[in-house]
Amino acid sequence: MSMDRRGPSVKGTRAYDGTGRQERARRQLDVTLDAALALFLDEGYRAITVEAIAGAAGISAATIYKSYGGKSGLVRRLCTRALEGVGPVPAEERSNALRTASDPRQLVEGWGRLTAEVSPRVSPIMLLLRTAGATDPEAAALYDELDAARLRRMTANARSLAAAGHLGSGVTTPDARDVLWLCSSPELYDLLIRRRRWSLTKFQRFVTETMVSALL
Repeated sequence: MSMDRRGPSVKGTRAYDGTGRQERARRQLDVTLDAALALFLDEGYRAITVEAIAGAAGISAATIYKSYGGKSGLVRRLCTRALEGVGPVPAEERSNALRTASDPRQLVEGWGRLTAEVSPRVSPIMLLLRTAGATDPEAAALYDELDAARLRRMTANARSLAAAGHLGSGVTTPDARDVLWLCSSPELYDLLIRRRRWSLTKFQRFVTETMVSALL
């Protein structure tokens, strides 16, 4: 008599859920960046070592080198995070979406709000690099790279204003680019917020009215 030998039943395997792991990685990223930013702003770019940042973040220096390539990579990631602004939608995406507005003043007011949102986050980092760049070639190169990226963004915004017919009489696209570049500069933030102690509300109003009067 033959016997029907069947192996043990195989239960369906549960799909791997990496949500928890991803969340832990995101929290560790924030901890590392927060530690790096605090140390950089307190003691300066050159004075801080990767080992000091690793110790403050509770990770190994090797992890930082592997993930970011060193201090310059950390600062680049800090700037990227700062430029995202506040909320789930990155500031650059919100800025691009504003270009579809039919009312040019509404468009420029939106850019003014985004400038006031992003400037307190990114300007201190840029100013840190500018200071360090006087004696540190790596910091100087990174500052130039990030500043060039900002100029490209402002050029794209100026071209969108020109294409929509929003620029005032006699205002060229290069003129608009330079006004937008000035209003988004860390130097303007430094002068008015850090040195003259303006409120962020006053700064936003000034930036918005400057852009409106110069561009439209």
